[in-house]
Amino acid sequence: MRVIIVGGGVIGLATAWRCAQRGADVTVIDPEPGGKASHVAAGLLPPSGDMLIGQPDFARFVLHSRALYPSFAAEVAQAAGTPVGFLRNGILDVAYDARAAEGLDRLRQMADDFGVRYRMLTPDDCHRLEPHLAAEAHTGMLSPDDGSIDPRALTRGLTAALRHAGGHLVRERAARLLLDTDTPAVRLSGGALLHADRLVLAAGPWTHLLPGLPDGLVPEIKPYKGQVIRLHGDTSVHHTVRCGYEDRAVYIAPRTDGELAVGATYEDTGYDEHVRAEGVADLLERVRRVLPAASRMRFAGADAGLRPGSPDGRPILGPTSRDDVLLATGHHRVGVQLTPATAEAMAEAVVTGRLPQIARPFGADRFASTVPTPA
Repeated sequence: MRVIIVGGGVIGLATAWRCAQRGADVTVIDPEPGGKASHVAAGLLPPSGDMLIGQPDFARFVLHSRALYPSFAAEVAQAAGTPVGFLRNGILDVAYDARAAEGLDRLRQMADDFGVRYRMLTPDDCHRLEPHLAAEAHTGMLSPDDGSIDPRALTRGLTAALRHAGGHLVRERAARLLLDTDTPAVRLSGGALLHADRLVLAAGPWTHLLPGLPDGLVPEIKPYKGQVIRLHGDTSVHHTVRCGYEDRAVYIAPRTDGELAVGATYEDTGYDEHVRAEGVADLLERVRRVLPAASRMRFAGADAGLRPGSPDGRPILGPTSRDDVLLATGHHRVGVQLTPATAEAMAEAVVTGRLPQIARPFGADRFASTVPTPA
């Protein structure tokens, strides 16, 4: 089976790798693999979040991906011959006021509902675990089985693992999709024409803008900009940390090389991918509020990327109204988090034509149009 995947972020690369492992002849088309949101993401892997409240099917899918992550990361690292920056160092949530403490209480309730291990903390507990954090914590919560992954290292690992599995990577643009024939094809920016038995569109917020798509086949995917800064220095942070104060939030993800990724802004600014001084200043202010020593750390850089938001805020997976055209997009804030489960589900859908049961609530057919498959 010939499979073409348009989009080389973590979702596209992981899906391609899993398809190649199942015997498919896979080609990923992307001029800059891992260069968009996957390059920017901080890579937190929390067991729960506000966006999952009241959505038990979504929470189950996230927790399924969480369960897959340790073996997934180890398998990628082994196939690629390089670490992927997976840290199971515990997620420490710290509330600096009563409003943020209410948010922690909601996370605690979700953890109880789904059997996630956690421990509630006093201010002194928080300070003992992370002495460099600001001391005036209101309360805290430790999820010891969770942590983060470095998306840049994961992207490099998936690229190598895909090649090891026999997959191909074409560093060109998909200039046009050709869907008016018996099987889908893609015209590359260099002029070559590639044919496929299955075409997977995993181009993030650009998915619905790919040239050649018929009206109604792909719902509109909205971009939401996020900026992240990177800091280096002698200040150590042992856990993946999320802090809330004054209706604001900041997270700090330590890397294996000592770098701290700090994020993230959330901006509805269209397709602007530029780093802006205002966003950097905002993140510096936030991190200094909860980690005062950040002021003395070296500024190592800033990045911006676009999160792909679906019309209902949930991932869009699997076959469209054309069985040979599938979607893997719309992951919004949880793309890295859902990478193992998405890759597993999409490989199943590519090979069998059906998503596994746990992924069916996110099927692309919920946005089905009347676009037919050519006879």
